[in-house]
Amino acid sequence: MGQAIYFRGKISWQSPIPPSEMVSVDRAREWGENVIWVDARPDEDFARDHVPGAVSLNEDRWNELLPQFLAAWSPGKRVVVYCSAESCDLAREAAERLRKEAQIPEVFVLQGGWEAWLKKNR
Repeated sequence: MGQAIYFRGKISWQSPIPPSEMVSVDRAREWGENVIWVDARPDEDFARDHVPGAVSLNEDRWNELLPQFLAAWSPGKRVVVYCSAESCDLAREAAERLRKEAQIPEVFVLQGGWEAWLKKNR
């Protein structure tokens, strides 16, 4: 209990993302043009930098940004959602909403998030 209180800012209270719903940077890049990158971070972070060609789709402006995403998506395209880091739940939440609300089947969360992307692209 003491550890939970001490580490409360570092613990994800969500259950882990199933491995079948995760994808590495390398694997997602192999998909090439068959992938749409979705940045679930706040607008300020997206404006500062993002995966080239990524679409912003965050919780704060979900209803406003969703039509822009849907215009870019087509059946058969995989969706890779990322947020700041592995411990960030924003990507997981956006991926779940895309699967449930938009009925998009192939939605994945980027392992390591934006931090992993930066490490692979420095």
